[in-house]
Amino acid sequence: MFLLARSTPWLLVFIGLQLFFWAGLSPDPAQTHFSFDSLFFFSGYLAINSLSLAMFLASRPAWLEPWLGGLDHLYRLHRRLGIIAALTAVGHWLLEEADSTLKHLLGRSSLQEPDWSGWLENLQEAAEEFGEIGFYLLILLVAISFLRFFPYRYWRYLHLGFPVIYLLLAWHSLLLTPLEWWQQPLGWLEGGLLLVGSLSALLLLTGRAGRRKKVKGQIEEVVRLDARHLKVRLRLDKELQGYQPGQFARITFNRLEGAHPFTLVPEGTSNNHFSLYIKTLGDYTRQLHQHLHSGQGLELEGPYGRFLPLKNNSARAQIWVAGGVGITPFLACLQARKNQPGPAVSLHYATPNAATDPLVDCLNGLAGEQQNFTWQLHDSSQGQRLTADRLALQHQRADLWYCGPASLGQVLQTQAGQAARSLRFYQEAFRFR
Repeated sequence: MFLLARSTPWLLVFIGLQLFFWAGLSPDPAQTHFSFDSLFFFSGYLAINSLSLAMFLASRPAWLEPWLGGLDHLYRLHRRLGIIAALTAVGHWLLEEADSTLKHLLGRSSLQEPDWSGWLENLQEAAEEFGEIGFYLLILLVAISFLRFFPYRYWRYLHLGFPVIYLLLAWHSLLLTPLEWWQQPLGWLEGGLLLVGSLSALLLLTGRAGRRKKVKGQIEEVVRLDARHLKVRLRLDKELQGYQPGQFARITFNRLEGAHPFTLVPEGTSNNHFSLYIKTLGDYTRQLHQHLHSGQGLELEGPYGRFLPLKNNSARAQIWVAGGVGITPFLACLQARKNQPGPAVSLHYATPNAATDPLVDCLNGLAGEQQNFTWQLHDSSQGQRLTADRLALQHQRADLWYCGPASLGQVLQTQAGQAARSLRFYQEAFRFR
């Protein structure tokens, strides 16, 4: 079984590289790698390096998408690096507090800080103070990021503070890292990451991140499909370069609200007319129908994502599984697949109530224009829960593409792995907070 989640190996490589360089550090003969002093500085080293890489990923470097499996997996790695940075920063802070206690009790410090002089010494003192402030703010914002009930529109503005916090912590690290570290690969890695992280922070602060993938457009039509579904038709000022069915974009309807990710469903053959199928899942989408109207301007940044069933070169059969609004990338693929030959595709769509789901009608309309294609509804209101058994995965050699609620994806991934070892599983990590 294969899961398209490339962020984990890269995270392990990143941590392993730092441990490797730390192991090769030439320490003071009187110390070891596991001395109080060495552990203190290495915890800070790991924290700032993780935060530097997280800041770089936040600037959305498009060239990394093929390596990491798409912007969704890039953001997953960004989030994990933020967690590592916060945890190691807490460890760094605790070791410093322990040293302060020992200094109070024994009258001496266990930490050997860099011996700067003159104006650099004054900068070092300021860096220590600002580093502490940055640490408290970092922990606060990371904690808020995990409070799912905290409204996105407020969290977004708080999140804009991360580049400023990073620059404070980068200054702190630059002036308080041991001098001998800068003469070894350990310090070269930190210096390179500090430079990349600082440039990325400036890109984010000036709003220039992703600017090459931005295009203006207008809303052509807003259709309220039912109480929970909205269809928005867009027209872009120019064709969207590089678009492939299944991809999404970050779309800004209101600058105060900021960009949100939406899957793009093409309308016609040109790449400047798209539809969005939006389901009310949070505080933003719940009120969206009240704020959108025909003729309204927008900014689209994209396309992003590597959830591309039609680009798979394998001749193996494909199983497409969608839950709720997760059907939208498959609608885009069906639009592009009209009357075209290709591998056998079996689509399974899980819906709370098929009788009232407007996306079922969209599927019905597209299904009649497909070759070598079958599909099946799984209606929860009729007790038809979607499971690996219903997918008949036993002994199949197929590629399974899933898009939908994360909880259902985890269950299917586990059940599919038990049912068919020859099955390859692809899932989009559509969670950016």
